Amino acid sequence: MSRSTEKVHKVEMKNITKSFPGVLALDHVDFSVEDGEICGLLGENGAGKTTLMNILSGLHRPDEGEIYLNGKKVVLKSPLDAIDLGVGMVHQHFMLIPVFTVAENIALGSGEPVSNVEKKVKELSVKYGLKVDPRSRVSQLHLGERQRVEIIKALYKKADIFIFDEPTSVLIPQEVESLFSVLKLFAAEGRSIVFITHKLNEALEICDEITVLRRGKLVGSVEPENTTGKELAAMMVGAEFATVEKVPHEPAETVLEVKNLTALRDDGLVALKDVSFSIRRGEIFGIAGVAGNGQSELSEVLAGLRKCVKGEVIVNKKDLTNTSPNKFRQNGVSYIPEERMNVGLILDFTVAENCILGKQHDEAFSRLGLIKSDEVNRHAEELVTSYDVVTPSIDSSTKVLSGGNLQKLIVARELTRKSDLLIAAYPLRGLDVRATEFVRQKLLDARMNNVAVLFISEDLDDIFDLSDTIAVIYEGKIMKIFPQAKANRKEIGLLMAGVKEGG
Repeated sequence: MSRSTEKVHKVEMKNITKSFPGVLALDHVDFSVEDGEICGLLGENGAGKTTLMNILSGLHRPDEGEIYLNGKKVVLKSPLDAIDLGVGMVHQHFMLIPVFTVAENIALGSGEPVSNVEKKVKELSVKYGLKVDPRSRVSQLHLGERQRVEIIKALYKKADIFIFDEPTSVLIPQEVESLFSVLKLFAAEGRSIVFITHKLNEALEICDEITVLRRGKLVGSVEPENTTGKELAAMMVGAEFATVEKVPHEPAETVLEVKNLTALRDDGLVALKDVSFSIRRGEIFGIAGVAGNGQSELSEVLAGLRKCVKGEVIVNKKDLTNTSPNKFRQNGVSYIPEERMNVGLILDFTVAENCILGKQHDEAFSRLGLIKSDEVNRHAEELVTSYDVVTPSIDSSTKVLSGGNLQKLIVARELTRKSDLLIAAYPLRGLDVRATEFVRQKLLDARMNNVAVLFISEDLDDIFDLSDTIAVIYEGKIMKIFPQAKANRKEIGLLMAGVKEGG
């Protein structure tokens, strides 16, 4: 974009301060976005990015500070106030009703007939290249399409300021390119965009300016042409840190064998179709695919949380097909679930209690059915310190932790459990740059310690950097399995969209 000599602030937030019990989330932060600007917002987990944007979108009210939109001071008491003033937020976890159609979701609360909304959705879809059928049920859409619905919903409500929270985390590479084209078109029309991301390369590619927060405070703003990914990472964490390197390692005997596995979704439709593969000790087996193509069901079957209707699950030559989660744990299986809030943690429990979930009956933590509080607390302090889980204390309710810190808590618990097989479903999702490198290293350490690792991710950088073997899943089928050295991103991106070479 061509910059004018005098900045016209569409968004200006001054001296924003916000506290939650035991946590100062924002400490006198200033933030602004110009007309037609794509502004990146970076920071570690708990840095305050989402809190700041929740204030701008009316979900939270600041304890101190002022907000100006187009030069006029505003008070945002609710999301409706923000929407009325042209602020639209595309959340990381989409706010759609699955059983409703696209048009029905967009029409909610508007009072406009659905038939009229369908017509407007088609018009916006064509104008901005956001291909979506207004009559499709949301439950039938893949995640990239659902994101388009969220964007169209904001356009329908006449958003002039867009907030995108980790928008590329559910997209295949080709969809990322399409999204960036849409963002550039929005900016060219004079809309202002806040782009929250942990992917530094994307921030450098798409943003006109990048603002960095650290521990609730403003570090500064830079232009992409004047900085590097390494410098941005240092701004985020306060110091330089080394990235991990995968060293050669020879896998040993087979730990996991999956044979002709077929399983159903919760709605009774087929989720997995004759899936077969094996993982050896000291091997990271990466599964690439857009979320929602059977990965969740696969990880749940391999952790004992979901029954299969056909096939076998063999761990260390023992048939564990359709046995209990406890049986899987007893046979050396650890599990980092995709759904951290409902499956991985009990939010009303303390941090210390969540640190021993699944091993509360171990001799180390209980005797004659009574919990050894001192041992639990010692273990929790060790995990919180080692994995840099930001929490007021180990006695705090887990619900006060940020999303990234919830993820770090689960990863800490599961990676410190002695295991032969680790099922890791999106273990890096939502983590900041330093936490990502830390967890990457822990996964590689597990590999070097001869743990077999099933690593599920939609991020191809992570898949290529960590995996020894890569399988692509689409609509519950394994499309192809590659040795990492023979895989290429273009082919994998196409396979993730269900397109085979020459097809």
